[in-house]
Order: sequence, then structure tokens, then C-alpha cells
Amino acid sequence: MLERYFVRPDTIDRVRSSWIGGPIKRYVEWLTEHGYTSQTILRRVPLLMQFGAFARQHGAMKWEELVGYIEEFALHWVKKHGRGCKTDQARKKVEEEARNPVEQMLSLVIPDFKDKGRSRAYELFQDRAPGFFDYLQKERGLRERTLFHYRGHLRSFERYLQKIGLRKLHALSPVILSAFVTNGSDGLCKTSLKNRCAVLRVFLRYLYRERIVAKDLSSTLDSPHLYRLSSIPRSITWDEVYRMLEAVDRRTPVGKRDYAILLLLVTYGLRAREIAALTFR
Repeated sequence: MLERYFVRPDTIDRVRSSWIGGPIKRYVEWLTEHGYTSQTILRRVPLLMQFGAFARQHGAMKWEELVGYIEEFALHWVKKHGRGCKTDQARKKVEEEARNPVEQMLSLVIPDFKDKGRSRAYELFQDRAPGFFDYLQKERGLRERTLFHYRGHLRSFERYLQKIGLRKLHALSPVILSAFVTNGSDGLCKTSLKNRCAVLRVFLRYLYRERIVAKDLSSTLDSPHLYRLSSIPRSITWDEVYRMLEAVDRRTPVGKRDYAILLLLVTYGLRAREIAALTFR
């Protein structure tokens, strides 16, 4: 799975040789299954590598001990990357960028781990929509892995409601739901966005069934349309072009030739037949 996102073999080797290489590999598989973008995965893996090095440097020896280093690492990350933040909200965002991937990864590899984000999402809807997760588990028969998927989307929903100052679920409206899907789902591909809408519809139907809201709002939530082969990119990004060029070993004559061919392809748009017909004069 790592080969799908990283071109250079030494990068893949560094991830696999890390003492938390196993959890990172499993987390990448989970992100892929849930439709996260390549950019998100390429950004999170180096962060997790730094977390592993930070925890080991400060005494961690087992995966189970990683939980005790989340707070320290989050503060370390803010100190290092939040220097330009002028508000507490901006610093909080930087902190969450470090905390959330770590907590998600640990939730996959440590069975009894309860990350703070998951607890906050669960507690929010526990007192306002009691029994929702019991309903998912007992009536719908969902597995723990699927419940983790639900908690992730509901955690984002919780943060959005807190951001706009909405505390009562009966105050939900189609406008608020549409705004959340539009503005609160940055970084999600269409597949993940469709899954988020499906989770919200289940939650909204439950709220109506329990008379927590007066109307069934699930029908007002539109999912993005997915078309066959729509996920195939029209072209690769410049970042991908640079990573492809960096993978070529230019120390050998063959490598220099390959590098020149790739440059012709990406710079002038020549076809393979046109390149093969080139000769020296």
C-alpha cells in the first residue's frame, strides 16, 4: 500500500523500518479504504514518523505507551509549526492537525484506546441523542470498525456545531446541514463526502424517530453524485511529476536517458513514438 503513494524506495524503507511502521502501514490502509486523498496521506505519514521518533526519544518502548505522549507531541508540534499563529483558534487548528492523525492511528492498533476526539463526539450525542451508538450496534448490527467510521464523521459534525454556536439539536435545519457538508468537509474526496452524508442521514433519522427533532431532515441532505471512472485523474499533479523525476537515478547513462525522456514528456507533451524517433545529428 505504501508503494501507491511513495515513489522513492528509501522513503518506503524508512517507514517500514520505523518502530511504529506497522501502525502507520495499517493507518494508511484505513485512510485509503475511507477515501482520503493522496495529499492527506502524504502529509500525515511524515507527521506520524515524527511522532514515533518523538515518543521513542522520550522513553516509549511499546505501542501501548504511545498514548502517554500525545499531549507532549501536540504541544511540541504547536511550538514548532504554530509560531505564525496570531489567535488561539489558529493555534488550536495546528494542534489538531497533529493530534487527530495520531489518535486515529492509535485507535486502530490499541484495542482499549479511547481517543479524546472520539470521547468528545460520543459524549456530545450521548446526552442529546441517548442510545444512538447502542442503536447502531444492537439494532443495525454494525461492527466496531464501522462505529469508528461513524464517530469520525460525527466528531467533525460536533466541531462544526460548536463553531457556529449551536447547542440544541432541535435547532438543526437544512441550511445548517448543507453548510456543514459544504464548508466543514475540506480535504474529503467525493467518496468520503458521500459516506459522511450517509452517516448524517442515519443520525438524522434516529433523531426524528426518538422525537428529538420535529422533522425528518435526512431527505434534505444531498450526496455528491459518483460516476464510473470519475476518480481517474485527467493528469498528474506537479508534485507527482517532481517525485517521479526524483526517483530516476541520474548517475548512470540509462538514468540520464530516462530523465531526458521524462522531461520531454512533461515539458513538451511529446508522444512516446515521437520520442523514440529522436536521433542525434
